[in-house]
Amino acid sequence: MQIKILGPGCARCNQLEKTTREVVKELGIDASIEEVKDIKKIMEYPILTTPGLVVNEELVCSGRVPNKAEVAQFIINACDREDGARGV
Repeated sequence: MQIKILGPGCARCNQLEKTTREVVKELGIDASIEEVKDIKKIMEYPILTTPGLVVNEELVCSGRVPNKAEVAQFIINACDREDGARGV
């Protein structure tokens, strides 16, 4: 699983990254987490305000810091879609 945190590195972006790392660890998921700070790269996604959370190249949240339960649900939903695509 690939997860990206979109934003310039502000406090809200850092909080989203911290929360995301905690959730990934708690769920025991194999995921790479990347911070995307380059505005040109950020604008490749349909985002108006940062921070943004991208899971498997799908923007799942932007403009706010979702709580831990929300981040977990975004990741679980992406896992379910991966399993469905593989026929598991």
